[in-house]
Amino acid sequence: MPKIKGKLVRFLRLSLCFMLALLCTINTPVLAKVASNTQLISTVSLIEQGKSLYDAGRFAEAVQILQQVVQEYRQNGDNLKLAATLSNLSLAYQQLGAWDQAQQAITDSLNLLQTKEQNPQVLAQALDIQGRLQLTMGKPEAALSTWERAAEIYRQTKNSNGELRSQINQAQAWRTQGFYRRAVKILLEVGQKLQSQPDSLEKAVGLRSLGDALMVAGNLTESRTTLEQSLAVAQRLQIPAQIAASFFSLGNNARAKLQLPQAINYYQQTVAISPSPLTKIQAQINHLSLLLENQQLTQAQTLISAIPEQINQLPPSRAVIYAQINFAQSLIKVLNTDYLVLNKNVPSIPSTQELAKLLATTIQQARSLGDNRAEAYAILSLGNLYERNQQWQEAKSLTQKALVLAQGSNATDIVYRLEWQLGRLLWAENDIPGAIAAYDAAVETLKSLRSDLVAVNQDVQFNFRDTVEPVYRQSVELLLQSQPEKFDEKTLDKARQRIEALQLAELDNFFREACLQGQAVQLDQVVDQDNPTAAILYPIILPQQIQVIVKIPNKPLRLHSINIEQPEVDKVLSELRRNLVNPTASKAIKIQAQQVYNWLIKPIESELAASGVNTLVFVPDGLLRNLPLGALYDGKQYLVEKYAIALSVGLQLLDPKPLQRGQLKALTAGLSQPPADFPNFSPLPAIKAEVDLIASAGVAITSLLDQQFTREALEKEVNNVSFNVVHLATHGQFSSRAENTFILAADGPINVIQFDTLLRGREQIRPRAVELLVLSACQTAAGDNRAALGLAGAAVRAGARSTVASLWQIDDESTALLVGEFYKELKGSNISKAEALRRAQLKLLQHPNYNAPSYWSAYVMIGNWL
Repeated sequence: MPKIKGKLVRFLRLSLCFMLALLCTINTPVLAKVASNTQLISTVSLIEQGKSLYDAGRFAEAVQILQQVVQEYRQNGDNLKLAATLSNLSLAYQQLGAWDQAQQAITDSLNLLQTKEQNPQVLAQALDIQGRLQLTMGKPEAALSTWERAAEIYRQTKNSNGELRSQINQAQAWRTQGFYRRAVKILLEVGQKLQSQPDSLEKAVGLRSLGDALMVAGNLTESRTTLEQSLAVAQRLQIPAQIAASFFSLGNNARAKLQLPQAINYYQQTVAISPSPLTKIQAQINHLSLLLENQQLTQAQTLISAIPEQINQLPPSRAVIYAQINFAQSLIKVLNTDYLVLNKNVPSIPSTQELAKLLATTIQQARSLGDNRAEAYAILSLGNLYERNQQWQEAKSLTQKALVLAQGSNATDIVYRLEWQLGRLLWAENDIPGAIAAYDAAVETLKSLRSDLVAVNQDVQFNFRDTVEPVYRQSVELLLQSQPEKFDEKTLDKARQRIEALQLAELDNFFREACLQGQAVQLDQVVDQDNPTAAILYPIILPQQIQVIVKIPNKPLRLHSINIEQPEVDKVLSELRRNLVNPTASKAIKIQAQQVYNWLIKPIESELAASGVNTLVFVPDGLLRNLPLGALYDGKQYLVEKYAIALSVGLQLLDPKPLQRGQLKALTAGLSQPPADFPNFSPLPAIKAEVDLIASAGVAITSLLDQQFTREALEKEVNNVSFNVVHLATHGQFSSRAENTFILAADGPINVIQFDTLLRGREQIRPRAVELLVLSACQTAAGDNRAALGLAGAAVRAGARSTVASLWQIDDESTALLVGEFYKELKGSNISKAEALRRAQLKLLQHPNYNAPSYWSAYVMIGNWL
């Protein structure tokens, strides 16, 4: 009897650690009160059997066992154990997507626990499971409240592991609601508490779960540190399974940071040390997908040959099914690609028929397990394989069948992919109305997933560029091809809204959260009523065309198209961007800039001139976001010589009000000498002159220069000083990855994610927003075609109404001249911010030393141009 008790105690203590296993809630003293030894042994045997099935991913069988246990406890009248088992049953139902049954089971459990004799631990752990169900069903506020209640019970009963688990859950609920900063704060507090604990299995698992949660939140550096700590604990305890699990998570972290050799090394170490065949296979599949993504097919061949045999030796479970699907999907991506055509000597990968057979077997396994979600995911992949083989009817039939399964399981991360796949298939069959409806449904599902898109089921392969961006782009292409003769305004409005939704989704993915919230005003309303001298242009780069939607004040939307292949567009834009940095390339710049002008502006040239417009607001797409559009050339003049130019992240403007000129107060911070560990950044000796010119323009300044400019000092001034302008004269870098987007302070980089803490934190003390943020010595990351995403991210993160920034680093003396002139115009004239920037740029354009576009065109304005 003591042996059974000891095994059960270990099970109870370690189960549901961060919801990765069944929750069992009966502690040893309660178990001692069970009626007879024979009954106890029988029930414990069933419980252990249920746990084994659950841990193996055989959830339908686990449900059957737990239902037997429920009946036994119900017959015995043991309400406490009955409540605990009902909680476990709810968790198993949740894994199957049986939401009604899951809700009924957890409701029955909690009803049984509403007595004076309740066991607090049982109640708290039941609340953990209820919160999980609430979050899954799209009720994060309810989940947060439930987990806060659970944490309080754990605190009162001095169950530190339970409390930490509930805090991690709370962080997930906060993040799902868009409260990123609060979520990360909770996670970091959890990390500190775990550090103070002695080494234990719970500490190793807890740190790893925390590291994984930080990775989902986009805090890759903190994630890696925490995962390394988890690894160290597991190594000191000499637990191979936990060591391997930490290596696996570290591999995923390195992969997210695009550190290919390190990721592969971690995956190989996982395979070498893990006692779990499933973990070995999962690491090999991730390793394989990395090699295939980087077109290293020869190196991948060993894994391609070895993985199927290993998978076939494992009993069916959800994790095994997902591994099979991910293996198949990696290979499907390679089929019919140019890489295979160009590398005929490379050993062949499995054929379409072989992959179809693998997926058909996987579907049967999912069906035998009663796992609708896994079955839907498998059928999605088989449908995709048929689609690539142009077997439209078979693919459509499978996709529709999977869609019913996924919708019934509330698997929205799979639903949108099925709706998208259905849209592609209907489009291929020339059913344009049906295809538009399917794409519309996919976009709506993505909208509902917005806060959780970056945290979709981690067993499902996810890549934003491959599985989200094309939904929006193809939808716009479909809409604009649906009416080849004449477009109605409704269709054009829908198309531009789709592009805005894509840009917001890109920013969400950039920050790993839904980052744009709050009241906004449509740009159309601004130009029709508040500022009728501005026109808005929405250039959209499609595979075969550039489509430009134009909004001129008080006129309906109009469209013009240029038939040109996207590779050609990208080539011209990339070459123009490279030449713009070179002061001696003015001739080449004019040729290329005129080509882009002819695409975007020439077809509406006369209409703009007749409308009285003096400002052009671009909502740019693709590589156009890397360009200063004021440098476009009409053959005689640059665009900035005719119009003020601004960029917008989307179709809406947060609080569109002009700058209050009466009292310009600026918080300025500058760094003339970069920190020693940033040798690639040159000194900026003219920083002091730049700040002096701001002051001489009549702007009241509070200044932090050189060693005074630290992150802590900046945060202190932000919270204590009254200002409406922030001017940062220091090196910075914009990247398509948030962790590589930063500005430099004397004590090191301030990451773009921290902008939120720095500048938005003052809103609690001083409700007035920052009117203008100026980043005067920044640059986009070399070789990063999507680096302008970091610029947009910085503008959004800062919460400023307007942001002025440089796309590349230029001579700091010319920067000082431009900045001084900008503030002089801003302070002394009743003009818009965009016009003030234009006049400052014209001042450089007329300067004999700085008239090349590389000097004056680097600066762009984002956001409120008024």
